[in-house]
Amino acid sequence: MSIVKMKKLSVIGLSNNKEELIKHLMDLGVVELNAQDQKLLQEEWANIVVKDGNEDEVSKIDSELQKISTVLETLSQYDKSKKPLIKTRRAITKKEFKNIMDDKDEIQNITNKVYKLHNGLVNLKGQENKIETNIVSLKPWLSYDIPVELRETEYTEILIGVVPSTVEIEEMRKSIEETSDKTVFKLIGSDADQHYISIISLKSDIELVLDCIRQFGFNKVTFMNMQGTASKIIGDYEKELSNISKEKESIEKEIVSMTGEIKKIECLYDETIIEKDRNQIRNRLLKTESSFYFDGYMPARAEKSVQKALEENGCYYEFNEIEEGEEAPVLLHNKGAIYPFEAITNLYALPEYTEIDPTKWLAPFYFIFFGMMLSDAAYGIIMAVACFILNKKFRLEGMMKKLINMFFWCGISTAIWGALFGGWFGDLPTVAAKTFFGIDNFAVKPLWFNPVNDPMKLLIFSFILGGIHLFLGMGIQAYMLIKDGKPFDALCDIGFWYILLIGLVLFGVGGNIGEMAITIGKYMSIVGALGLLLTGGRKKKGIFGKLVGGLGSLYDITSYLADILSYSRLLALGLATGVIAQVINTMGSLAGGGIKGSILLIVVAVFGHLFNIAINALGSFVHASRLQYVEFFGKFYKGGGSAFEPFDKKTKYVDIVKEEN
Repeated sequence: MSIVKMKKLSVIGLSNNKEELIKHLMDLGVVELNAQDQKLLQEEWANIVVKDGNEDEVSKIDSELQKISTVLETLSQYDKSKKPLIKTRRAITKKEFKNIMDDKDEIQNITNKVYKLHNGLVNLKGQENKIETNIVSLKPWLSYDIPVELRETEYTEILIGVVPSTVEIEEMRKSIEETSDKTVFKLIGSDADQHYISIISLKSDIELVLDCIRQFGFNKVTFMNMQGTASKIIGDYEKELSNISKEKESIEKEIVSMTGEIKKIECLYDETIIEKDRNQIRNRLLKTESSFYFDGYMPARAEKSVQKALEENGCYYEFNEIEEGEEAPVLLHNKGAIYPFEAITNLYALPEYTEIDPTKWLAPFYFIFFGMMLSDAAYGIIMAVACFILNKKFRLEGMMKKLINMFFWCGISTAIWGALFGGWFGDLPTVAAKTFFGIDNFAVKPLWFNPVNDPMKLLIFSFILGGIHLFLGMGIQAYMLIKDGKPFDALCDIGFWYILLIGLVLFGVGGNIGEMAITIGKYMSIVGALGLLLTGGRKKKGIFGKLVGGLGSLYDITSYLADILSYSRLLALGLATGVIAQVINTMGSLAGGGIKGSILLIVVAVFGHLFNIAINALGSFVHASRLQYVEFFGKFYKGGGSAFEPFDKKTKYVDIVKEEN
């Protein structure tokens, strides 16, 4: 059974052993601790225990993590070393990790220093932005030769401001002169949006002047905390920018000099995450003044190691079997070539604990369907080789590892089906032979047949595969019903459908076998239909209800027909890949032979086939998944299980592994 058997555990221990036990359980990484909120709602528990945990400490560690993360981002920006294509956790032994963290104080000092430099850099950039903004605002006033802070003299008042560019300046000047003949109006400059003007007026006339210029949309401009003319201020600002640039350069050099400490700081980050998780897990413990309690789940195979940890820390414990109807967490365990296809199950939903893991049943069909849809030998080889290299070069984990390994097997399937159908970059060998060498009749013959030339053959084969796929799903449902003690339901809901559907197939195409097959098919169809009619409504009340239920059950034959037709996508996508490949090759051969024709074919083939493999590989992934999720899972699968989430070291940068013997 690929769903790992679970056991429940309940633990009571003394408070002085709690920290050591938490560390030990985290190292084991095989126990999922339950939240205890429901117990605290029960009076008998609420009267004697309280929830453990220290939210203030967790919040403090979160702040520290944010600081270290900022430091790592800063160092990464200035790190000139070559970065991997795919960022993965690096493996490090527990001993190596401990040796690094023996210098935790020194690493913390470096972290604090980089953080201080980062903040200094941020402040300098803020000053720089502010100065640049001020320079932009001052540039239109470069020809204004009066200090910008000067607003008045003993007898005059000075106004500087802007009006929209649509204002006629001469009209505005004339209006001001008519209002006050002792007012000086000057246009400082203009741009696409507005005019920049200055006005010097006697204080006795200022109100009249203001009333006049408001009609033209005048807005005052003020330069806060600036002294001198615009040109002088800009000059001072440029000197200040130069000093800031030098200071930034000095800080950046200092940051660059510490990029070699990234790996150590990453270890500090992960050590801090571990500390946070150890503090956070206390929220799942209940405590009294001198003891603690928790319960949870673990794989049955881990019982001995957990038992040893509990006994070493003087705990009282109980291991119990999962009770019927209890929702235990789900952990899948598949081996070999089946394991990567867990990705397809996980992308849909985990099975319930008491369900069957569908992975080992869907894997061979997914392997076949994907290959049939992409169905080009060269594409398959490229995909398999690329996935093999990625798997060898990078230390992949989790879902990424599953997907890359799954696509490796799908690449092999694609290569097999491509060879069977004669697809090698479509018909590129034929086109290349003619373009490069002038050979007209060269072709790589399919090992089976070419679907482009004989699509009906592939369509019939697709329907046969679909029928097997659906019958397997129905068979799994029958097995689950029998396992649950419902053999009669298995007969009525699955058995009669088997008889009816097989009978209809024999009746329809049995003539190719013999007359006896047609006769057998006819009677099987009758028996299956009568069985469904008489038992389909068995759970409804009254004869009329049972009859209507039976008719409704029999009507479901339309859904089976629709399901079978869904497998025509195997033909559709397979043809799409081949036809698009041929179109690409035809486009590449339009220039004919010779050097120009050869170059055009190479360029078009490279880019065209890269596009084709990308778009059709995505389509094959989506539609092969759909056939599992809709047609196959629809026959037996419920899903909805919760994933097993053990309390372990969920680090970001390093994977702390056991020392090799």
